Amino acid sequence: MSTLRIYTNESAAVAVAAGLRLRRVDAWSARDAGNLGLSDEEQLEYACRERAVVFTHDPDFLALAQQWTTQGKDHWGVIYVHEQKLGIGECIRRLVDYALFLDAEEMKNRIEFL
Repeated sequence: MSTLRIYTNESAAVAVAAGLRLRRVDAWSARDAGNLGLSDEEQLEYACRERAVVFTHDPDFLALAQQWTTQGKDHWGVIYVHEQKLGIGECIRRLVDYALFLDAEEMKNRIEFL
């Protein structure tokens, strides 16, 4: 069993990753990793190397993750929420639940909606 790690791409506020870290979740942002400006494909490839779920507001990641699954390429999961649906605090609360109740293997190749 491995702990769920959460990588927020550049569409998500940096405060989400910071808030998760304050709650002892292994989380970091694209900015923390120096990955600003990477393509969606490069972001997902990076998250795969790090064995991390991608948290995003970018709907393009939904299609990309599905494409990878169709091609037989593994990823460590994508969690999506529309930018205007939930505030930062609620995103953090819900992501903490994911980190508490799921391990990394359970999120492999899954797409979840907050």
